[in-house]
Amino acid sequence: MPDDLDHRLVALLRKDARMPIARLSKALGISRASTYARLQRLQDGGVIEGFTVRVNDRFQGRLIRAHVLIKVSSKHARTAEKQLRAMPEVVALHAISGVYDLIAELEAAGVADLNELIDRIGELEGVEQTNSSILLATKWSRRDTLS
Repeated sequence: MPDDLDHRLVALLRKDARMPIARLSKALGISRASTYARLQRLQDGGVIEGFTVRVNDRFQGRLIRAHVLIKVSSKHARTAEKQLRAMPEVVALHAISGVYDLIAELEAAGVADLNELIDRIGELEGVEQTNSSILLATKWSRRDTLS
């Protein structure tokens, strides 16, 4: 079970996933060996699934992003999920409560590509209805802040 030091370690890595072990250990007030062991334990235990890059909005601004609410027949839910996973433009898929069953986060090169992608999603087996919203800007994200 992760403890306070583990949470602090993860928070530091969220801020800078490339932070050297020496800086992490100094910030946590523990030895480098202990820091490395904690990091390894968190990775082995699946708490840390990987390391990533946060892309500046100016770079990411070249992509059009959208959320698509998807209503799926329960009989075809697994099939639809597998087909959505196979689409590289679908960067995340979440199960939700309410009228819709899923919300997909999409990235496309332009409006025409996004339109074509949404049409493809609507044609998937089991997809009954979609409702899309284009993301204009990210005002802030808790993913980018320390816990």
